[in-house]
Amino acid sequence: MTDVKNKSVIITGASRGIGAAAARKFAELGAKVMLCARSGGEIEEIASEITRNGGTAIAQKTDVADFDQVQAAVERASSEFGGLDILINNAGALDPVERLENATVAAWDNIIDVNVKGVFYGIRAALPVIKPAGGGSIITIGSGAATGALEGWSHYCSSKAAVHHLNACLHEEENANNIRALVLSPGTVATEMQRVIKKSGVNPVSQLDWEDHIPPEWVADTLVWMATGDSDDYRGAVVSLRDENIRKRVGLI
Repeated sequence: MTDVKNKSVIITGASRGIGAAAARKFAELGAKVMLCARSGGEIEEIASEITRNGGTAIAQKTDVADFDQVQAAVERASSEFGGLDILINNAGALDPVERLENATVAAWDNIIDVNVKGVFYGIRAALPVIKPAGGGSIITIGSGAATGALEGWSHYCSSKAAVHHLNACLHEEENANNIRALVLSPGTVATEMQRVIKKSGVNPVSQLDWEDHIPPEWVADTLVWMATGDSDDYRGAVVSLRDENIRKRVGLI
């Protein structure tokens, strides 16, 4: 995991859950981390905590559904950290849970803006920085929902299917230029999103107990592993944290 020391990392959706855990883990291992989220106050607090603990972190208030804001984040990270090595496209949304017959058009638009266009914007802004420097890693949080339909999740399932294919396209176009494109399907994670799902009471995921979900720290450890050469055999593919072999390679079991 020392492969990430001194690397420049951008993590979107870093105000809580997977993003916050990943920011802390990358910084702990010596990476220079930019935390991005719409809620500036929370990422400022986490960045300050990391700095107090001897790490390097800055916060950049960013709405991933706005390309100009994403590009500004990439430009700042590149300027302050001397480049960009790793982009973690983590920002995502699921709420509200609605059947198609009652789906809110504005809510559907928002999910696509954040979960699909937000990932594309990250890729589009990062490539002109990462590619000339000789390559780097672009890792996106995917989901088993990309391949398994779930009641009430039409927007989320569709958005995750899209980013799985977007990752494959990125790999097809840029693998030869040492752009490491990978997707992580983490399974169900103990984050605030699971509380929203639980409250909905819709589909089998809402019936899971809190103890059934993996901790976000497991996902953070996996993201670090995915940013290293040890995961090269998964370039262009989906890494599933439900896979026991993956958990072993990451060191979780």
